[in-house]
Amino acid sequence: MSLKACVIGLGKLGSPLAACLAAKGLTVIGVDNDPRKVDAINRQQPPVHEPGLGEMLAQTQGRLTAVADVEDAIRRSDISFIVVSTPSDPAGGFSLRYVEPVCQAIGRALAAKQSYHVVCLTSTVMPGTTGGPVREMLEKASGKRMGADFGLCYSPEFIALGSVIRDFLNPDMLLIGESDRRAGDFLQSLYAQVCENKPALARMSFVNAEITKLAVNTYVTTKISYANMLARICEQLSGANVDVITSALGLDTRIGPKYLKGAVSYGGPCFPRDNLALAQLAQQLGVPPDLAQTVDRFNRSQIAWLADLVQSRTSGAVGILGLTYKAGTDVVEEAAGFLLAKELVARGMRVLAFDPAYSGQSRGPVIEKLCLAPNALECIEKSDVVVIATWWPEFNGIDAAQWARTRDHKPRTIIDCWRTVKFLREQPGVDYFGLGMGEGFA
Repeated sequence: MSLKACVIGLGKLGSPLAACLAAKGLTVIGVDNDPRKVDAINRQQPPVHEPGLGEMLAQTQGRLTAVADVEDAIRRSDISFIVVSTPSDPAGGFSLRYVEPVCQAIGRALAAKQSYHVVCLTSTVMPGTTGGPVREMLEKASGKRMGADFGLCYSPEFIALGSVIRDFLNPDMLLIGESDRRAGDFLQSLYAQVCENKPALARMSFVNAEITKLAVNTYVTTKISYANMLARICEQLSGANVDVITSALGLDTRIGPKYLKGAVSYGGPCFPRDNLALAQLAQQLGVPPDLAQTVDRFNRSQIAWLADLVQSRTSGAVGILGLTYKAGTDVVEEAAGFLLAKELVARGMRVLAFDPAYSGQSRGPVIEKLCLAPNALECIEKSDVVVIATWWPEFNGIDAAQWARTRDHKPRTIIDCWRTVKFLREQPGVDYFGLGMGEGFA
């Protein structure tokens, strides 16, 4: 008999997780209070935008179903993954308002259940949460004891939107905070059945795992910001090239090459808030939070800096290619292109944007007075300055001459945040500016 898993929350992380587990042979019950997501999963259709999700759902072969009833799903499963949102609270920590009703429902189901069950929290939480409020809610609702009657784990995923499936099936590391050895062994065995590689495994207490999750993301944001600072320095020095510098930096094994791009501010649903959460935790404990706070301030200041750069190049129309925080996702939360558009519109500038995954019908934040182009070419043609904020593969097919402008003998300025079209510096009709590149760069 195959292992039965329950995934509670069928959003951008939960849906791919459920699909991957089922595709690897587990019987999976997805749970969500949104009937559209439940219906989509039952029709083997992606309820969210994520590359490869449709193909993964097609491999589930009837092993994945979805319901709205948490208690029913718990009764019919051996392990449950809580993948609901934990939005930031005003203090910078994480709210449990979606976790609480889920834990209460799980507890009620555990009260009438005889077999062993492991509850795995994957949502990001503040240190002290899993062994504190989460454990208390489960024990109170079930009348049972963690570690004796049921297992509890905290196991956040280190994945990125746009590559969730690849990252889940081939993780760099697995982090398991466990109530006891039996629960940790159970979860480790499940991961061994699903992962396609042999990732490093770290098993520890709840609080250590909770701190590790915040620490990993905050360390990465610090590394990104360091590379971005180097990029700003290189722009002021003739012949400097941030790519040459960061490539050499990455050769040092103490540093490594990942996230040393030197471009624009980091964004998305995890990095900014995890950075602030660690700062809030440090401050709460009387530990100087300066490093995390400085990284956050530097990151946010880059949007105003980029807007100043754009404004210094034109008083006319500005085109922004890429509103999402990275290619392969439709998320614009804290995305550089989206925030830049918002800032320029607020300054009274005419802004036209194009993103393959974002449209006026997209759910989520919108910007009044922002015009959306139907394609990248129209966005370029109608703009005096074009900012490449997110490099989507679709932009590779644009011919060099199509970036140019020759009317009125005024070239079109291209601000290339990722240095992806450096060949345009030789293109007539283009005034090319690559972030992280000094004049006459090599």
